[in-house]
Amino acid sequence: MTAALDLIIMAAGKGTRMKSRLPKVLQRLAGRPLLAHVLGQAALLEPRRAVVVTGHGAIEVEAAMAGEEGAGAAFDLKFVRQEPQLGTGHAVQQAMPALAGDGTVVVLSGDVPLTQADTLRALVQASAGERLALLTVTLPDPTGYGRIVRAADGAVQGIVEHKDASEAQRAIAEIYSGIMAVPARLLGAWLARLTNDNAQGEYYLTDIVAMAVADGVPVVAHRIDDALQVAGVNSPMQLAELERAHQRAQAQALMEQGVRLADPARFDLRDDARTGLRGELVCGQDVEIDVGCVFTGRVELGEGVTVGAHCCIANARIAAGAVIHPFTHIDGEQAGARVGEGALVGPFARLRPGAQLGREVHIGNFVEVKNSLLADGAKANHLAYLGDATVGERVNYGAGSITANYDGANKHRTVIEADVHVGSNCVLVAPVTIGAGGTVGGGSTITKNTPPGALSVARGKQVSIANWARPAKQPKP
Repeated sequence: MTAALDLIIMAAGKGTRMKSRLPKVLQRLAGRPLLAHVLGQAALLEPRRAVVVTGHGAIEVEAAMAGEEGAGAAFDLKFVRQEPQLGTGHAVQQAMPALAGDGTVVVLSGDVPLTQADTLRALVQASAGERLALLTVTLPDPTGYGRIVRAADGAVQGIVEHKDASEAQRAIAEIYSGIMAVPARLLGAWLARLTNDNAQGEYYLTDIVAMAVADGVPVVAHRIDDALQVAGVNSPMQLAELERAHQRAQAQALMEQGVRLADPARFDLRDDARTGLRGELVCGQDVEIDVGCVFTGRVELGEGVTVGAHCCIANARIAAGAVIHPFTHIDGEQAGARVGEGALVGPFARLRPGAQLGREVHIGNFVEVKNSLLADGAKANHLAYLGDATVGERVNYGAGSITANYDGANKHRTVIEADVHVGSNCVLVAPVTIGAGGTVGGGSTITKNTPPGALSVARGKQVSIANWARPAKQPKP
């Protein structure tokens, strides 16, 4: 595509049927706003400019898209307002002054998120800078869509909206997707001739098809078979249907690479709205993923990794041979989380940002690790907390033990050197260092550094009182 290319994305609708305060185009699919999906595919066309037509929730929509990472990096991104909303033709009329007036214009819908860049490229090629090209698809149930009306020789003659269509026209299965490519020099003149003489009293963009035919401009239809690429979102049910279709496609791609998914219908890969990282799952050979797992942002699974059922993993690198047991939550956020080769994590474990586990580390049930480095062979098998800690090789960290890393104002670090054994129900009050090879007796509260090889015990002396009787309740008067 050598001609200049501009985009108009219609995103002014309220989306009443969504029954949400959030504007429709900001509803999320795979963790990313619908409109951001459209902009992401549009960017692959390398356009000169994209004009987003906003209306309902305009301030919120514009702020969200302006902050969308990379949204305006590849092209000039502009916003125009459509107030009031008087139809699709009226929306495009608002956008035209923001365009240069040459080249080709592609009109997209902000609530149609799954149109592929290759499809749009083919549509632009069909236009070839001199034709009006429409993206169409044949549906088993075309109710609600504009129908493609053809002449006896198959040439496109016009588009009739469903509410204005006759019974014969409603029987037509080929529908207009709402996406077109048109020479800008022709579009402006046709827009000026639009009227609102129809059942809705709106200015229909589709009326330009009849104008093109009348003017002798060829109208061509680029028909595709994949209805999902032109499916819009108007209700929570439709959003959920697209979510499943999108996730199934991602699951299919992973399985084609050799990933074993226990059930591709129960798999999710999502963008991370907090970090802006796109959903990306990179897997080595012989990776196995059980049901109900959610991957967010960029996640790497090394060769032979096993992920148990119902795990949530975000922004993490998990090395070869590691096992993530069911119901484990790993969230690396910006800092990222790392699990070393052969490590065992979970079930019901939580790795927070900055968790870095070495080879064959064991993190058991109900153990939380935050901003901590655990060297090879370290173990915290149950009911423990390690925050802002450096843990040496082969450390055994007992059940119920914690690092008290926060003094109410600042975080402090705990260092546990190699081969330390920390007993159950201990509190290590940071900043503190436990010397190599040392042992901390169960139930101890350690507030000072301990020497290497020492047994350190810090707890009250046990006292037993013989023949002691519990107080008895007094009888009620």
